[in-house]
Amino acid sequence: MRKFLVYWFPVILWMGVIFILSSVPDLKTDLKEDFILRKIAHILEFTVLTFLLFRAISAGKSAQSQSVLGGEIIYSLIIAFFYAFFDELHQLFVEGRQCSFRDVGIDSIGILIASVLCYIKNRIKSPTY
Repeated sequence: MRKFLVYWFPVILWMGVIFILSSVPDLKTDLKEDFILRKIAHILEFTVLTFLLFRAISAGKSAQSQSVLGGEIIYSLIIAFFYAFFDELHQLFVEGRQCSFRDVGIDSIGILIASVLCYIKNRIKSPTY
């Protein structure tokens, strides 16, 4: 139970935050940079989600199997991508929002950033010779 609370609860909580933000009919501001800020928010949301997923998936691995970290990154990437896709589908049912698969591409930038950072961090932590 403790492992779930420490590793998986933050994933579920963050997915809930993304879902709630996607349920708001209009997130526009009066700022001139509104479009850019919203796209940066997309990237950051999914960077955090991918990192949390990687952290949770990696928690079950032994220290010896940590050197083979490709699976954790791939699983994190796939889950985050599907969540981005379904998040956009969810917006079809929110009045004032629209489904934009371009946003899935923007979310994917955050997913890739987190994946690369997790890869680099773990390669530096446990180099293989």
